[in-house]
Amino acid sequence: MLKYTLRRTFYMLVTLWLIATLTFLLMKLLPGDPFGEASAKLSPANRRILYEQYGLDKPIWQQYLKFLNDLLHGDLGVSFQFPARRVTEVIRQAFPASLELGLLALAIAIVAGLTLGLIAALNHNRFLDRVSMVTAVIGISIPSFVLGPLLSLYIGVKLKWLPPGLWTGPAHRILPAIALSFGTVAILARLMRTSMLDVLNNDYIKTAKTKGLSGSSIVWRHTIRNAILPVVTILGPVFVNVVTGTFVVEKIFAVPGLGTHFVSSVSTNDYTMIAGLTIFYSAILVVVLFLTDLLYGLIDPRIRLGKGRS
Repeated sequence: MLKYTLRRTFYMLVTLWLIATLTFLLMKLLPGDPFGEASAKLSPANRRILYEQYGLDKPIWQQYLKFLNDLLHGDLGVSFQFPARRVTEVIRQAFPASLELGLLALAIAIVAGLTLGLIAALNHNRFLDRVSMVTAVIGISIPSFVLGPLLSLYIGVKLKWLPPGLWTGPAHRILPAIALSFGTVAILARLMRTSMLDVLNNDYIKTAKTKGLSGSSIVWRHTIRNAILPVVTILGPVFVNVVTGTFVVEKIFAVPGLGTHFVSSVSTNDYTMIAGLTIFYSAILVVVLFLTDLLYGLIDPRIRLGKGRS
């Protein structure tokens, strides 16, 4: 187990290094000036001073080495767009809102998605199955940037059941979380239904029925435990997708998260913000995938991490 953990840690570090390197190179290829319109108003002498201050006057390889050195020390640099703020400070202040929204949306997606998939599988080719799958199709068909304004308009403004925006209380979390989770609910529901139907057709389920076990006992003790494995496998990417997919929803509901900073950094060529947020989200993805692998082995007793093997 220790060797496996160390090996995966090495892979994670290599992956993050590749992501950091590619991010550095790609952001250097962005068109335009990193200081935007303000740079055009500066004299050549002032522009040269500004470039020297941020190290942009040095050769690319020197900039790259400094970039990696700062990264190893946990320094993501100073934002070009907000010169008085460091990227780590922006992340520390804005990410909690994005994380809270993502976790709430993921919780809704897991509960609703697994429930719909379970109902659909246990009522295969019946009315409830069709209703569940139609709901899943609608969820996949309607993106969050369409559902969000509809929820805000009809539920928040016209019906006044919930606040249409802002982030000042528990009630303000509900609509953006629903908008963000809707597509994930559909994915999990369809996957759970397919997995449940596969498990229900296995021989050991038929054997359990012939032994006289009750339907509820078969479902809870044998079916769900095995059917949920494919769902657990994708929970890592789903979690990261939900957390990083809050950009549009945050804009619609005025959530003070990282979405606004990420989008604006791309449009303004804010190199340090682009690199910092990309590496930050990449680190979350890599770590979550690693934890998902461990969780997968814990759920299924047949899966064990052999000594020295992955």
